[in-house]
Amino acid sequence: MVRLDTDATADARPDGRDETRDERADRNWSEVLQELRVLQTGTQILTGFLLALAFQPSFTDLGSAQRLGYLVLVVLSALSAVVALAPVSVHRLLFARGAKPVIVRFGHVCMIGALVLVSALLVGVVAFVFDVVVGGAASWISGVALAGVILALWLLVPLITRRRSERTP
Repeated sequence: MVRLDTDATADARPDGRDETRDERADRNWSEVLQELRVLQTGTQILTGFLLALAFQPSFTDLGSAQRLGYLVLVVLSALSAVVALAPVSVHRLLFARGAKPVIVRFGHVCMIGALVLVSALLVGVVAFVFDVVVGGAASWISGVALAGVILALWLLVPLITRRRSERTP
């Protein structure tokens, strides 16, 4: 969670950086934008893949459950793009109004939400492809396996790393 001080004159930070509240907000906003660029590129590629599927001749061979699953994936894809881009819209609307700390906080929350949506999207796409290519059990196995990898690398490793870094002086 991003900690934003309300004291605009605060310079001394526990992390050793000598920066004002505004400098910190500018740096944090830059980091949010870098993360957004990475996330958005992957989401755009995945969205393009999903949208192209509907125009493939074999799409008509999908069962009703598979079509419903596909539509859920398209919605997840669109939602992840909207949530990931929301900080940019807020920044544009609040540009030059001295609201950078609020924008950074909003961006932080949106990026976490986008990561959750992208996680579900990735698991869903892999499970969908396995379902279409191989069938039922392989779909579940691949989806659960990928969900485990995502939980480990996107949640457990960062939490363990954060806990270790908090113990180290």
